Amino acid sequence: MKTKLIIGNKNYSSWSLRAWLLLKEAGIPFEEHRIPLDTPTATNDIKCFSAAGCVPVLELDDLTVWDTLAIAETAAEHWPEKNLWPTDPAMRAHARAICAEMHSGFPELRTCMPMNCRAMGRKVPLPDELGDDIDRIIAIWAECHRKYGDMGSWLFGDFSVADAMFAPVVLRFRTYGINLPESAGFYPHRLLESEAMQEWLLAAESEIEVIDREETGQ
Repeated sequence: MKTKLIIGNKNYSSWSLRAWLLLKEAGIPFEEHRIPLDTPTATNDIKCFSAAGCVPVLELDDLTVWDTLAIAETAAEHWPEKNLWPTDPAMRAHARAICAEMHSGFPELRTCMPMNCRAMGRKVPLPDELGDDIDRIIAIWAECHRKYGDMGSWLFGDFSVADAMFAPVVLRFRTYGINLPESAGFYPHRLLESEAMQEWLLAAESEIEVIDREETGQ
């Protein structure tokens, strides 16, 4: 099967990271096609692959899938041996719930703390709404550690879709210096140790594009 993933800038595109990390960490071979965002031709360039005009886009032979969560579900169906969702039904339901929450929620986090892999030590104001988003994420990670920590060091023991969905949040916390309690700090350490994550960060640091609206904080 010919597998191609269309992504945006590695420094800024959090949704691209989710799909890319899912395939890479699972060991699914794919061709990568990067389209720099925020350029005069970016939307039209992406529309050559998907009418939605957004990245990421997954091509599987003649099948085109857009939206990160749809890509994750499709990958789980096409490569069932990778166990991209937990095999236990209760754990799988839990994983799907937090992935859906990440997919549709945390608006203040997205607005106030855009993903910027190259930046370190940035400081931004922490209004109550942003603090609520941060506290909720900490609670999610801590609950996973409490329930499944003895099964492995990813959110549900083994790597799953949930880890890909929350990966950009780890980088946001890293960029803006968010301190985590020990109960939630296990996951960022595990993610940043990943060879796939290190590959992404190295590529992000080598990019030359700058998107001014994403350069938040001092």
